[in-house]
Amino acid sequence: MQLTPEQIAFFNREGWLFLPELFSPEETAFLAREAEAIYAADRPEVWREKSGAPRTAFAAHLYNDAFRVLAAHPRMIAPIEQIFGEKVYMHQFKINAKSAFTGDVWQWHQDYGTWKRDDGMPEPRAMNIAIFLDEVMPINGPLMLVPRSQHAGDLEASHDLATTSYPLWTLDEATVTRLVAEGGIVAPTGKPGGMLMFHGNLVHGSAGNITPYPRKIVYLTLNAVSNYIRTPTRPEYIAHRDFTPIATLPDDALLQLARAHREAAE
Repeated sequence: MQLTPEQIAFFNREGWLFLPELFSPEETAFLAREAEAIYAADRPEVWREKSGAPRTAFAAHLYNDAFRVLAAHPRMIAPIEQIFGEKVYMHQFKINAKSAFTGDVWQWHQDYGTWKRDDGMPEPRAMNIAIFLDEVMPINGPLMLVPRSQHAGDLEASHDLATTSYPLWTLDEATVTRLVAEGGIVAPTGKPGGMLMFHGNLVHGSAGNITPYPRKIVYLTLNAVSNYIRTPTRPEYIAHRDFTPIATLPDDALLQLARAHREAAE
């Protein structure tokens, strides 16, 4: 799994890249079933909306075989190592729910702002990789990105502890308005199995989901090994302290595991 020079140039200019249907329907259906089982569990890693609906599940790769395999999948790891030019480790792993009817907003923010302030990450040399587990449509709260906003650098932010159940370093409306006037807004959509990657300083957010269609997305935050966090303040299941470079598994590992689970159930 290698990005083309054209894809790398697009990413460096726009701050994001979407690869449609990178994972098969069989692989993503397996992951989606496992995600629902995790959301139903009573674990400290599963955070919920004020309504009680699941919002996000952290660190599933540490206690679930399906997501353990996904976390070491070469289709996800190799492109980031290619961009950074070095090995990466797992800084954070989460499955965002955006439940049907009750999925809440994610305010406008930059991810690196949180990684720097809360975790002591030196540079924006970490990246989010997002895998769609449901179809992401214009109507069910897709992730909205502000192209080229990563070139603005690390922006001033305020710690929002009230809007949702998840504390976030958010941007003010004037800043977002200025950046959108310069770069616009895009909202990548697609079928389950699509992979979105975006720069740690790219401004993004998402609206609530009041449709009957859930929007589950897995996020791997991959950090360059040399950029390991220095002063973490969040629980280890949110900001990992294991800086071991990820050793990738065979490309068919997830598919083989999905088939083994299906056969065991028959």
